[in-house]
Parts: sequence; C-alpha cells; structure tokens
Amino acid sequence: MTVEPNVNLNEPNADISEILISADEIEKRIQTLGVQISSDYAELQPLVVGVLKGVLFFMADLLRAITINVEVDFMAVSSYSPEARDQGLVRLVKDLETPISGRHVIFVEDVVDTGLTLNYLLRNLTTRDPASLEVCTLFNKPKHRLIDIPIKYKGFDLPDQFVVGYGLDHRERYRNLPFIGVLNPQAL
Repeated sequence: MTVEPNVNLNEPNADISEILISADEIEKRIQTLGVQISSDYAELQPLVVGVLKGVLFFMADLLRAITINVEVDFMAVSSYSPEARDQGLVRLVKDLETPISGRHVIFVEDVVDTGLTLNYLLRNLTTRDPASLEVCTLFNKPKHRLIDIPIKYKGFDLPDQFVVGYGLDHRERYRNLPFIGVLNPQAL
C-alpha cells in the first residue's frame, strides 16, 4: 500500500511514502516469537529486559504472546551525541532493578542497527553472571551492522531506508504508528 507523499504535521500517516510491514504482519510474527520463547524457556521463568523507549510497543505485545511466567525489567541509555553513538559510547541512565546472576535473560530490542549500543549493554550484562543471555529483536538492519551480534529471535530484516512506526521514531514522532513505513524525505 502506498500513501501519497505529502507532509502534514498533524497527520503522521501523510508523512509515510510506503508501508513496508503491516500491523497484521507484525502481530503474526510477534505471536510466532512468543510461541518460540515459551517453548524454549518452558521451565525456566526468564527475565525479559528491554531498553526504553522504542521497545515499549514490541515488548508489551511480546509479553502478551509469551505463555509462560516471566519477569520484566527495563534499562535506559542516553547517547552523548550522534558521533558518540556511532562509536558505541552511551550513558546508562536507568539500570536493572532485578539481579540477573544465575538467571536466564532475554534481552529485547525494537531494532538492531549498528550493534554498537547493544554490544555495550550485552557486555555489561554478561559481567553480572547470568545463566544465559539471548537477544530478541523485532527489526534487524543488517546493512548497518558494525559489530556481529548473535540474535536468537528475530522478526524482520529491514531495508536500508529510513523507516518509522511500531516504536521506531524520527525526533520522537511516529512511534505510535501500528505499521512500519518509509518516511518521506520531506519529513526528515
């Protein structure tokens, strides 16, 4: 489905040139991921960890799709600047409240892009001696990857385009769109 490429700041859908992944496709894939995780961790009661803010939508839907008991915690990071972020330099602004030593941890991300920030967070969590640490992401941008990140649970590979929706934003806008769409260049 293609939307007319005009920009209307009051209607976020008008800023989308093309819908790449529909809300129905996202819902079905999340259900599949929930079944896989429920099967893999059936007797383990894992801790599901997400990084705020973008993961909010995916994590909420994923948790509803998981049929076993899980615990939930969040982290938050802040990049110092775009240049620092490109080097993987981030500041931890909210740490986990739950100790993870000996726990099975599923680290949930909305999108894995360069892998730099995720690599930093995974190294940080590994020092806390979890029983296991796996990554689940809804969106993967392999063309941008600078560090190889093992992803056990993956939803969709995204093309090398500026996309928004379902938690992905541009200047804090468009996160609430129920689909993944290509943002018009005029809206950048």
